[in-house]
Amino acid sequence: MTSFLTAARTEQESISHDMHRLRLFSGTSNPALAREIAAYLGVPDGPRICKRFADGELYVQIQESIRGCDVFLIQPTCAPVNDNLMELLIMVDACQRASARQITAVVPYYGYARADRKTAGRESITAKLTANLLVKSGVDRVLAMDLHSAQIQGYFDIPCDHIYGSPVLVDYLSAQDLKEVVVVSPDVGGVARARAFAKQMKDAPLAIIDKRRSGHNVAESLTVIGDVAGKTAILIDDMIDTGGTICSGARLLRQKGATRVIACASHAVFSPPACKRLSEEGLFEQVLVTNSIPIAPERNFPQLQVLSVANMLGEAIWRIHEESSVSSMFR
Repeated sequence: MTSFLTAARTEQESISHDMHRLRLFSGTSNPALAREIAAYLGVPDGPRICKRFADGELYVQIQESIRGCDVFLIQPTCAPVNDNLMELLIMVDACQRASARQITAVVPYYGYARADRKTAGRESITAKLTANLLVKSGVDRVLAMDLHSAQIQGYFDIPCDHIYGSPVLVDYLSAQDLKEVVVVSPDVGGVARARAFAKQMKDAPLAIIDKRRSGHNVAESLTVIGDVAGKTAILIDDMIDTGGTICSGARLLRQKGATRVIACASHAVFSPPACKRLSEEGLFEQVLVTNSIPIAPERNFPQLQVLSVANMLGEAIWRIHEESSVSSMFR
């Protein structure tokens, strides 16, 4: 990751803007990540009040002038998703009424992303509804990381920069000098993600777990398409929720002869009983996630490694502010 961002920063050194026009404000969902981003950019996490009234209503006040400023609001909409989403909407409204020049919602984890299409009659496409709410609130731009499906980017009627946590994961794995690596998609729907990850892992071979769901958060693994025997299998997904999909996949890989299994995901949702499943003896050698979602101390376990995406998000924020390319970060 160091070389990736060193090259990115070198490209930016020729550009100068009024840094005092760049403002960062964190919501309450992941202030630690916001502080890391602020440290990378060399700007403060701006003063604001976020509190709750006795009846549960949220209150937000920005405590400095942002008139004419380029404002970035950092708020992953993780659990409790409704509270964090509503807080973000109120923050946007406060900034709009304070005459900010441009408001960018930085959403490292986009809640409701799995409700991205109708799979049965009379269902809501809540990922689109959430995008509509953000647009109507007054957001000018969205910066998101590892959306659950590619089409969500098109749900926004405003610019949406979509970045990926894979460079952080790949850099960490590459430093371990792993031998006989195979990248594994836990289902057919994740093949594109796994293929891109395999390409970054020096064109590692690809395998796919064929599975069928019998209900929400319930998965039945059937077979492995590809050779995993005697290899280090890297299971890659965008998120780990209850851990059912990735754990059943790991058991199948072990049965098929994989010598080591490493789980990788950008978003550690970790709904119960995920941590218990993931920490099962002999299942995973490592579980790699990013800090897009804060992980409480009680959810830690020996195999867990949390990697920071703060510098990458900070670089993307800098490029948006400087009106330069974000996509070139990943070339």
